[in-house]
Amino acid sequence: MKTLTAALVLLTGTLPLTAIADDRSDVEAATGRWIDAFNHRSSTGIVALYAPDAVFFGTSSPVLRDRPGLVQDYFKGLATLGDSVISMGEHRVQVFGRVAINTGFYTRTEMRDGKEVKSPARFSFVYEKRGGQWLIVNHHSSALP
Repeated sequence: MKTLTAALVLLTGTLPLTAIADDRSDVEAATGRWIDAFNHRSSTGIVALYAPDAVFFGTSSPVLRDRPGLVQDYFKGLATLGDSVISMGEHRVQVFGRVAINTGFYTRTEMRDGKEVKSPARFSFVYEKRGGQWLIVNHHSSALP
């Protein structure tokens, strides 16, 4: 199968649609693991989804984080977020060979003083397929204006 896929890429310059669909599903699943790790307050789980050379610009910090220790530092307070959860909104996945981008919206919801507070935001995850795994190599998140 790998030989056939390689031949198709050489002949047509593109991947077969099934390969792209599989990769798109895998990127969706990788983003789902990020949300799941956040919602379960697992800073270790989140950091494991980033490549060692990833660059990250988070919603609540002005620091451009480009080392695993800096990414870990951003998520160190995750366990103290109480009932805060993230839900995925509209988004798009684009696959370009070994690189993929998932761009869209999410909402962080929490209870404050007995009232539900929703904080909509936008995100871009850039993934690279390394060792058969989609890892985050660039992440930007910001509050929705």
